[in-house]
Amino acid sequence: MSSVPTTPVSGGAVDFGRSTLVTRGPRWSFRLDVRTAVSCAVLLVLTFAVVVVTLAYGTYEIPLPDVVRALLGEGPAGTRTVVVEWRLPRALLAVLLGAALAVSGAVFQSITRNPLGSPDVIGFSSGSYTGALVVMLVTGGGYYQVAAGSLAGGVLAAFLVFALAHRKGSEGFRLIIVGIAVSSMLGAFNTWLVLKAGIEEAMLAAVWGGGSLNSLGYGQLWPVLCVLAVLVPMAVALGPSMRLMELGDDAASALGTRTGAVRLVMVVLGVGLTALVTAAAGPIAFIALVAPQMARRITRTSAVALLPSAVMGALLLAVADLVGQRLFAPVQLPVGIVTVSIGGLYFVWLLVREARRT
Repeated sequence: MSSVPTTPVSGGAVDFGRSTLVTRGPRWSFRLDVRTAVSCAVLLVLTFAVVVVTLAYGTYEIPLPDVVRALLGEGPAGTRTVVVEWRLPRALLAVLLGAALAVSGAVFQSITRNPLGSPDVIGFSSGSYTGALVVMLVTGGGYYQVAAGSLAGGVLAAFLVFALAHRKGSEGFRLIIVGIAVSSMLGAFNTWLVLKAGIEEAMLAAVWGGGSLNSLGYGQLWPVLCVLAVLVPMAVALGPSMRLMELGDDAASALGTRTGAVRLVMVVLGVGLTALVTAAAGPIAFIALVAPQMARRITRTSAVALLPSAVMGALLLAVADLVGQRLFAPVQLPVGIVTVSIGGLYFVWLLVREARRT
């Protein structure tokens, strides 16, 4: 393993300002950007700290040393029940779902080559919400039926957006404009579905549609963990091809990337991650939009990266859930309301920044 901060040339060394650890084998090589690795480590430590604070504070406050002992299987049985059985699954779901949203956002921002290209902007989250609503209000299905409906709705919305935006290829800006239009139409349809439903079903759909981690437990944690164990490694494996495609389809094809196949798989993975979150907790906005760009600015990379985005998304949703629980305690706000409030300000700033750049 060697550290490569500069590249020597005749007449001196060119300092690119980044240190990289390089490991080479007979048929493989591995590069690790030091700044990216340190940034991810710091974000992971902050996420762990937020999770511990979440486990300690609530209606029944528990000292931090007792929280640690409960996690280790020690301490009073009542404390272990509160920490491990009640609070821990919700905190872990906030971390996992935040990471899933951030990876989905990084995928679509890379495909569209635009920081506005997140699933909640271009209509894929609305499609997942529509599919879940149809199952909930029309067929009355259970958790797994809602998950299947959410996935089907997201895939259909993605197909519709790409079909309408396609004209000798799907240009990023045109894809976003078409996605916003489709998202608006699906939002109107979702409102109509809720208005036509019965009182109890409409109230349940409205609460769930706010994006909430309330009442989630191990019954939702294990399916989410299993699905993420499949989808996230697949997305990471396609990361190098995704970065090549940011150079343009022609350049990526010249370098041996099958752009059509890679784009299709990445869209399916991104929609699957969005649908997973929607099925588990309802639509949670702006994490997919904000996390990849914040991670990019912290790591100072030239493009969005999946792993830093995932860690940033986990931290943001964990913080948003903690704020939702404690801001107006004992009343708990849905986490989706917190993310919309914070993300709305970022969205305005990003729009102004893009307009000035244009």
